Amino acid sequence: MKLSLFDYDLPKELIAQYPLKKRDQAKLLVVERRSGKIYHDKFSNLLDYLPKKSLMVLNDSKVIPARLMGRRISGGSVEVFLLKRLSDGYSYESLIRPLKRLKLNEKIIFNNGKITAALKDPFKKIVRFNTKSYARILDLGQIPLPPYVKREPQAIDKTYYQTIYAKRDGSVASPTAGLHFTKGLLSKIKKSGVKINSVTLHINYATFNPVKENDITKHKMYSEAFIVPRETAKDLSVALKNGDKIIAVGTTSFRVLETIAKGSGIADFRSEVKSHGKKLFNLESRICDPFPKSISGSTDLFVYPGYKTKLVDILITNFHLPRTTLFMLVCAFAGTDLIRRAYQEAIDKKYRFYSYGDCMLIL
Repeated sequence: MKLSLFDYDLPKELIAQYPLKKRDQAKLLVVERRSGKIYHDKFSNLLDYLPKKSLMVLNDSKVIPARLMGRRISGGSVEVFLLKRLSDGYSYESLIRPLKRLKLNEKIIFNNGKITAALKDPFKKIVRFNTKSYARILDLGQIPLPPYVKREPQAIDKTYYQTIYAKRDGSVASPTAGLHFTKGLLSKIKKSGVKINSVTLHINYATFNPVKENDITKHKMYSEAFIVPRETAKDLSVALKNGDKIIAVGTTSFRVLETIAKGSGIADFRSEVKSHGKKLFNLESRICDPFPKSISGSTDLFVYPGYKTKLVDILITNFHLPRTTLFMLVCAFAGTDLIRRAYQEAIDKKYRFYSYGDCMLIL
C-alpha cells in the first residue's frame, strides 16, 4: 500500500498555533460512514450525535513538562527532551540537542547547577541525573508543544495543552481529541445516560514521526504502555452485553481498545448478542464477561486501510498530519475516499488543523 495515498495539501495558515479560549467552541465535522454524509457543527453540540446507549472511553494520560533547557560547562545551550524514565530512577531516554557536540559523561547544568545530568549513552540517547526526584526534574521543564506549533511554550499552554480530566503523568504529547471537553459538557453527557470511563496510554514523541517506507505495511510502530482499569474493563463488558455503542475519544483510546479486543472473540460475541440477546448470558462465564479484570500491557498496533475494527463504533478525533499513522488510522476506520473528502471540505471551510485545531466525529 503506497504512502502517497495518505498525502494531502494543507495551507500553512490553517495549522492552529494557539488554543481557543472556550474549548468546546471548536468546529465539529460530523462524518457518517454508512451514508457518506458530512455535517458541520460546534463541539459543544456533540451530545446531539451520540447514542444514549453508549460508553465513551477517554485517555486520562497527563502531559509532562518534558522539554528541559540546560547548558554545558563551556556555556553552550543544551536541550534535553525526556522520553522515558528508566528503572534506576536516575536515567532517561531522551532527545538531545546538540547531541554530536556532547562528550560521553559530559555534565549538563540546570538551575544554576542545583541539578545536573550526564550523557551516558550517545547511541540510546540516555542521560543520568544527579537526583531521583521526578518532581524536581519536571520542575525544570516546559510543556512540549508539537513541532508544527511555531512558537515557544507560554503560560496558556500549561492549561490548554492538557485535557481537563488528565491525571496520570507520562505523555510528551497531548491526547488532543480530548482538549475540546469542558467540565460542563462532560457533566451534560453523563446526565444524558452516556457512560464515561478512561484508559491510560502515555504518548511518546514518536507520534509525530512520519512514515518513511513507501510501502506502509513495512512501517514499524513504536510500542507504548497502556492500562485499562478494572472499572473500565467492567463497563466494556456491560456495554458489549447490552449492545451499546463504544466511543473512542482519540486515536490513543482507539488503539488501546482495539489492542485488548485482539484474540478476545469480540466480533463473535457481538454477533451472538445481536442474535440471542440476554439468552446468551446463560452460557459459560468467560463469554458472559469478555473483560473480567484490569488489563495492562503495551501496544504497537498499526491500523491502516484493510483493518477490521473490532470494538470501537464511534471515533472522536482531531485532524492529523499527512503521511502519518494517525491519518492512516482514520482512513481505515471511515474509508480513505470519505476521509479525503472530509479533510478537503474542512480545508475549504477553513477549519483549524492539528493539536490546537478543530475536531471530527466519525459515526
